[in-house]
Amino acid sequence: MKRIAVIGGGITGITTAYTLAKRGLDVTVYEKHRYAAMETSFANGGQLSASNAEVWNNWQTVAKGMKWMLHSDAPLLVNPKPSWHKLSWFAEFVAAIPQYENNTTETARLAIAARDHLFAWAQEEGIDFDLKKQGILHIYRDKAGFDHAANVSKLLAAGGLERRPVTPEEMKAIEPTLAGTYYGGFFTESDSTGDIHKFTNGLAEAIQRLGVKTCYGHTVTELSADQNSAWVTAYDGEQQNRDTFDGVVICAGVGSRALAAKLGDRVNIYPVKGYSITVELDDEASQQAAPTVSLLDDATKLVTSRLGDDRFRVAGTAEFNGYNRNIRDDRIKPLTRWVEQCFPGVSTRRVVPWAGLRPMLPNMMPRVGPGSLPTVFYNTGHGHLGWTLSAITAEMLADAVETVTSGLSLSPAG
Repeated sequence: MKRIAVIGGGITGITTAYTLAKRGLDVTVYEKHRYAAMETSFANGGQLSASNAEVWNNWQTVAKGMKWMLHSDAPLLVNPKPSWHKLSWFAEFVAAIPQYENNTTETARLAIAARDHLFAWAQEEGIDFDLKKQGILHIYRDKAGFDHAANVSKLLAAGGLERRPVTPEEMKAIEPTLAGTYYGGFFTESDSTGDIHKFTNGLAEAIQRLGVKTCYGHTVTELSADQNSAWVTAYDGEQQNRDTFDGVVICAGVGSRALAAKLGDRVNIYPVKGYSITVELDDEASQQAAPTVSLLDDATKLVTSRLGDDRFRVAGTAEFNGYNRNIRDDRIKPLTRWVEQCFPGVSTRRVVPWAGLRPMLPNMMPRVGPGSLPTVFYNTGHGHLGWTLSAITAEMLADAVETVTSGLSLSPAG
């Protein structure tokens, strides 16, 4: 039996371990935290959203980023302090603009393919993760935003996604609690929402039942590989432990870039900070006033999900500020203010803020497959769609590992 190490215990690491174990491989997961899903997979927007597959590589995004640079509460915020990492990432981001349409369509295709796997796993393993299959409603306040969305819909349709335009009256029928005036919207009935943290931990329990060794509280300090083996050295808080594997899979989110460099690969991931608030719906009036249908407000770049009866999650924004994990009050306030404007009946007396670093590659596409060595693999760089794409990229990664470990060679990805 081939021994495979998976570095990272977030959504991509745990789904990867699950698919590899289901195919009969001997898997060990290394995670620096004491539990799974404690960083970017902790409190995201909750959307399983093929309808949010549009990549960001267009000149409109560039123009907005420059305009918003000096506004601390802007949906997209770039720290103007230069660094080679940031400059190289933005240069490659601009270079990928010609692939905008193809990458948007391909992302939609992947997101649709991921659904069946994720739902099947949850059913097979008995995972309760506050799943709601009630669709996602994109809302627009002006004609320009609505017209852009109509063009995006054509790209999504090419990837197999059906979403339909809706009038303000239809929007009100879909989600009666939504306040405000809107030009129109787009509704994707096939999209859904759920709690990523609950799902990842449920699957983390499943992989242990499948025989996966989970090394929580283990920080990888050294990593190396050659044509035949990979070596992982990890610190468990007391001592360094080194082990030998037939292969290693990097699923370390924003830590993947540094680990890839140790293995001779360039994976230019930049940490793009996103924020969320979890509004605790402590009273019946708030529970009635909060939406049950998931929303995406394109103007403010905010998404929502209803998690059970008593939680309402609002998440979004993008901040290019290095590996800074601080939760800034001036970035949280716009999320709370949005809730108060769009759902005035919801009490914001008890709001839990959070921030996480999305691992983004310049072309907004995940890196899935082998590296330059036949013993090294990557499943990382999912950006704002890690939750949505995780199940299909885990299956793709398992296919790549099986192909290589079966004695066939693959050309490096990326």
